[in-house]
Amino acid sequence: MTSSDKHKIADFLDLAGDFLGSGYKSEQKEYQFKDSFPSANDTIEKITEEIKICKNCPLHEKRLNAAPGEGVLQPIVMVIGEGPGEDEDKQGRPFVGKAGQLLDKMLSSIGLSRTTNCFIANIVKCRPPQNREPYPEEIAYCDHFLKRQISVLKPKFILAAGKTAAQALLNNTESIGNMRSVLKELTIGSSVYPLLVTYHPAALLRREEYKRPAWEDLKFLRLKLTESGVI
Repeated sequence: MTSSDKHKIADFLDLAGDFLGSGYKSEQKEYQFKDSFPSANDTIEKITEEIKICKNCPLHEKRLNAAPGEGVLQPIVMVIGEGPGEDEDKQGRPFVGKAGQLLDKMLSSIGLSRTTNCFIANIVKCRPPQNREPYPEEIAYCDHFLKRQISVLKPKFILAAGKTAAQALLNNTESIGNMRSVLKELTIGSSVYPLLVTYHPAALLRREEYKRPAWEDLKFLRLKLTESGVI
């Protein structure tokens, strides 16, 4: 649970106490909470099993399978996309359709692979109907799963694939054009992860003009990996 989550719960409990007590809202209290990522007994296997049986939001109602994520347990890069599509829902694996096949080729072009040095996941773990963008509340329900995955895996870099994933991770509403080509940071607890943003592979399949800038993003990622000495 993040410190923000804890503050929201504390504020709610304080407000409820004021209502049940005097009926008037008292002065807001100051709390010093810390993010609880990772917990001592957290593992990717444990998180995966929790995701598979999760019923915290309506997305579980029509899913065939949740797609928790897959890859190596000490990844150089963690790729984070938007959510499962039809193929992913059928197989319970992330990025296995046409967009996933393209992602594998993109990663391979700079020496990366989900089988050797990457972990692939999404901000939501169940397929939104008709592959629509996940709603903010759906992203919020899955947020602790993703943050726990990141905290356990401790990737050297994070690659956010697509506007929806990037905005959710960076908590902003910027365009993907403004977020690209700049090394960003994602803070979870006391850990800071370098983060780069690129187009979602599905966007490349729809828009030919995105392919060149996406290639520039991959070269930028490769440069940062080389400079940091992790590849």
